Amino acid sequence: MAEQHTGIGISIKNLYKIFGSNPEDYVDAVKGGMTKSELNEKHNHVLGLKDINIDMPGGGIQVVMGLSGSGKSTLIRHINRLIDPTAGEVIVGDEDVVKMNETELREFRRHKTAMVFQKFALLPHRTVLENSVYGLEIQGIPRKQQEEHARRWISRVGLDGFEDNYPNQLSGGMQQRVGLARALTNDAPILLMDEAFSALDPLIRMDMQSVLLDLQKEIRKTVVFITHDLDEALRLGDRIAILRDGEVVQQGTKQEIVLRPADEYISSFVREVNRGRVISVDMVMTPLSGEPQGMPVRKGTVLEVAAKKMTDSNVSMAHVIDREGKPVGALDIHDVISAMVTPVDHETAA
Repeated sequence: MAEQHTGIGISIKNLYKIFGSNPEDYVDAVKGGMTKSELNEKHNHVLGLKDINIDMPGGGIQVVMGLSGSGKSTLIRHINRLIDPTAGEVIVGDEDVVKMNETELREFRRHKTAMVFQKFALLPHRTVLENSVYGLEIQGIPRKQQEEHARRWISRVGLDGFEDNYPNQLSGGMQQRVGLARALTNDAPILLMDEAFSALDPLIRMDMQSVLLDLQKEIRKTVVFITHDLDEALRLGDRIAILRDGEVVQQGTKQEIVLRPADEYISSFVREVNRGRVISVDMVMTPLSGEPQGMPVRKGTVLEVAAKKMTDSNVSMAHVIDREGKPVGALDIHDVISAMVTPVDHETAA
């Protein structure tokens, strides 16, 4: 079995989900402008998702964020078709999951996706090891390979020595590590994480975020991570999509969302964010004019780190370099500090 993937891209196109007895009858009406409340009041149907279009690049962490009832958990369940859409496409690689027959869908779920749930969903009568091998058992992998693979991931998530423990002997954080080990043992290129850390205490939650980020450097899976927490979204997401009432309000990189909130709803989310830990020097550097000045700062460095380096070195100018060490922009300490503290007015930030 392969140990690493570059990840499979996911493209969600024109996706609608209406809950009710005759959902297909109302798709055109919703497309024509019927609101969620009108659909509910007049036709007793609930609009779950409306015209969702999100491209999720392979090998990255796509966060889908929203408050309760925004449609984020409904959306993630369309990727492995635990929920069937009313209309639209879910393209994974070059296959439309919506068009798969029962056999194709079963194979897709077994080999292409693994899921980590908020409530852990561990089998209580199975040990840590037996929980971890479950997906490979279903695939019919030989037992020796199952155990070798599972033991490796149990170790990677920090559970060495707990292989023979049962879930009720573990803390919540440890149980979620088992859930992660089980998903990774399955060796699927897509990892679906539905509020995976939301049930954990804040410190354990941060610890699990670190575990995921460290693992992702190695495994490079396509991770779809659902959360209602902005700090978690900003820490984990390569890209973020924010949902409200079943619609995408804004999507982009964390820096784009913090710097250019689409409306007052997003502005209210990002107002209290520590911008220095989110925005990178790429967003505030200016074009080089003449020879590079000051110390080099690597592209992608967040403003807080860049400001500390510059003040520690007592310089007001720096130049940004790419991975190869080539200068790509100029940096002024005043621009850095200003970008760290100035909230953005969404009407003037476009």
